Amino acid sequence: MSDNTQGWIDLRSDTVTQPSAAMRATMVAAGVGDDVYGDDPTVNRLQDYAAELFGYEAGMFAPSGTQTNLIALMTHCGRGDEYLVGQEAHTYKYEGGGAAVLGSIQPQPIANQPDGSILLADIEAYIKPDDMHFARTRLLALENTIGGRVLSQEYVAAATTLAHDKGLATHLDGARICNAAVKQGISLADAVKGFDTVSVCLSKGLGAPVGSVLLGPKAFIEQGKRWRKMLGGGMRQAGVIAAAAHYALEHNVALLAQDHDNAAELARGLALIPALTVSTPQTNIFWIDVPAGACAPLRAALERAQIRATVGPRMRLVTHLDVSARDVQRTVDVFTAFFTDWRA
Repeated sequence: MSDNTQGWIDLRSDTVTQPSAAMRATMVAAGVGDDVYGDDPTVNRLQDYAAELFGYEAGMFAPSGTQTNLIALMTHCGRGDEYLVGQEAHTYKYEGGGAAVLGSIQPQPIANQPDGSILLADIEAYIKPDDMHFARTRLLALENTIGGRVLSQEYVAAATTLAHDKGLATHLDGARICNAAVKQGISLADAVKGFDTVSVCLSKGLGAPVGSVLLGPKAFIEQGKRWRKMLGGGMRQAGVIAAAAHYALEHNVALLAQDHDNAAELARGLALIPALTVSTPQTNIFWIDVPAGACAPLRAALERAQIRATVGPRMRLVTHLDVSARDVQRTVDVFTAFFTDWRA
């Protein structure tokens, strides 16, 4: 559990975690060097550890998952190439259009299914023929988890096999891949099987203050370092934050199961409120449908109770290291009290 001394319950995202005392101590003690020169020992240990843990040849530490995803897209694809991606995927919808703006890479968005997958038939149908009229289809990019939904291992194997059979590379936005692995009870290496590269975010549920790692073949990672430098991600004495990221990978993966349990308990409690429609969480993320007229007063009630949430008709709640079972019960109590008195 991290050091949450503010008294607030923050359910907006799992990016809001505070580093624990043990993580902070690790950061203070970290050896550092100039990572652009490749001589920061703590960064190097993190990259090697992550690569071994997930089953890849090499790794590269960068400031954010947005950057590691973009580096992967720009390394896999050239100007005038395209990648196949889900309509709901972060690399398409939530990362500023970086692939198109900065990489001159065309995204080919495809509808996600209710379980977060993309139909195999749709993937195959959107692969362009070798014709000068079309962008060159180079890559299939998936996301796991996507909106808190876990892609099954059977689906991942089928989708990546199809892509490879069609001559495409595969990339995984693994912003919450550790959640997916814990949910399925499989190793991290098994969770990323079939993907040529993966971006792993360390600053969400794992609790590090900043950073992601891009993992893949050694030659790919070396090429990616050029894009990282161009995109402003070449850090200097980065061992201080790499130490926190290493600590998160080493100590906090197993703790995600408690986040999942807390999300399930929170959803169960809120589902007892007739005015709400509550989805069933698979991991630490779930959604609530809130009557539009209740949103403004609910927002104010939560604020008074020192609960942070992004309130709207379609509302996302996220549990994490800094949300305890006691916090879950307090949140249920506040919601219940509000909707007991509220009238449409």
